[in-house]
Amino acid sequence: MKRVADRIVERSAGCGVDVDPRAAQAIAEVLEAMLREPQNLSAVRDLDQAVWVHAVDSLSALRVPAVASAAGIADIGSGGGFPGIALAAALPDVPVTLVESERRKADWLRRASAPFPNVRVVADRSEALAQVERDAFPVVCARAVGSLPVVLELSAPLVAPDGHVVAWRGKREADDHATACAAADVLGLSPTPDINVTPIPSVSRYFSVWRKTGPTPARYPRRPGMAAKRPIA
Repeated sequence: MKRVADRIVERSAGCGVDVDPRAAQAIAEVLEAMLREPQNLSAVRDLDQAVWVHAVDSLSALRVPAVASAAGIADIGSGGGFPGIALAAALPDVPVTLVESERRKADWLRRASAPFPNVRVVADRSEALAQVERDAFPVVCARAVGSLPVVLELSAPLVAPDGHVVAWRGKREADDHATACAAADVLGLSPTPDINVTPIPSVSRYFSVWRKTGPTPARYPRRPGMAAKRPIA
């Protein structure tokens, strides 16, 4: 069987992303360590499946021009470190901030990201980070964080003017997009065309991308938990 790093390179190329073999090796080492970690960082326990679900799915974001050319990235709800660590490996000159409120996961992220000098871990909620680093990030990424309106409320205060929110999405839901547009109007965001990708065979995936075209009102984000409990739209 091919080495894990080789599988990352080959499968990423299959969805239109070129990955440096050294970056792929660094990502492979994180994947292997994540699966050895005793705490539950992922429902995926098979290494070959993890290559698809975590590594290649994360790296497919390089198909998004805003990500590929980003001067800085924040990954909110980083969990086990994907997509943030994978993007940090592929973009070694780009500072990447991993935002994770669960302390044990944040501790894991510090250990896992130690080989990456461009990674910083913030052990706090995105709502708290927005109070001290508002309008600070050219790109905010969110994978498996929640509905689009929730993602937009948590992300918009962090995004710099003319920056972008990039959300990993699965099956398209018309109601989800409609409510997201209503939330975006409030938050100072505008939709841009979705970007379709196929990182995982037979699995629907696209990127919902939003540009910050106006200021986010000072009342956002609301206190922790409110974005999900009482969505804007």
